[in-house]
Amino acid sequence: MAAPCRRMAGVTLLHFRCFSRAAVGSAGFRQLSSTSVSRVTLQTKSQTEKRPSPWTLMAAVCLQRLPVISADCSPIEQQFRQMMQQMELEKSLLSDHELRLLEDSERISRKQADDYDSDEEDNRGDQEIVLAQDLEDSWEQKLQKFQPGLRVKADVDEDLTSLERCLADPLVLVAEQQVGGDKLWLLPQARWQEGETLRQTAERALDSLPAAGLKATFLGNAPCGLYKYKLPKSARTESTVGTKVFFFKAILSNSGAPAAPSASLLWAKKSELQCYLKPAYMMKVERFVLAL
Repeated sequence: MAAPCRRMAGVTLLHFRCFSRAAVGSAGFRQLSSTSVSRVTLQTKSQTEKRPSPWTLMAAVCLQRLPVISADCSPIEQQFRQMMQQMELEKSLLSDHELRLLEDSERISRKQADDYDSDEEDNRGDQEIVLAQDLEDSWEQKLQKFQPGLRVKADVDEDLTSLERCLADPLVLVAEQQVGGDKLWLLPQARWQEGETLRQTAERALDSLPAAGLKATFLGNAPCGLYKYKLPKSARTESTVGTKVFFFKAILSNSGAPAAPSASLLWAKKSELQCYLKPAYMMKVERFVLAL
């Protein structure tokens, strides 16, 4: 029995030594392969960082002219206004003019009475007495001569190149720009140049318009929207796949004389934008254009 046991122990020890050598060899191989993989990964990462983006970056400005006059009240707003005026009238105190009307009325009633004493009027001397009712009559005559300006001017409202149209509505500036071989109506945009921020690109797009003198206040440094599109497969290259347009909001701030109308610039209401902008482009723009 001792001899077979010794043989089995020897065979087991021999297999264990072979397994240990194989394990050491495989571990060394794994260590070598992981090192080479890390080197390849670093090389690939460095090449990716140096490779330029295949997307062309653009910045566009959504320039809005805010309403100049108040909008017409709706029926429920008119009812609410009348109710508030009635409440203010019932809870308010008499003004100085109303108190003067009461004093004049009381003075006239005393003059018409039989026991009227004229000594009070003699103390005034030759001073001319102007009744509050006389003042109201003169104010009424001036009011009849006053002619308020028209809220709606049909000829001006139909001219989309005029900045004075639709004074009760906010307007958005739309420019006709060359895109490839076509002329499209878009928000004023320009291509991003290395070394400038996207907001600076949007400001440059506004300054490059043919109508000079448009001064705007930009609302922040972050874009408010994004529109991207891919070029046709026949026009794509390894370095150019498509274009990304970042939108920035701005408010017209100059109060000087309006700029000369230009056929390539339109001031449109939000409801009119769909007549000029492409549907996919309009879907992105209408998200941040507010109809106040």
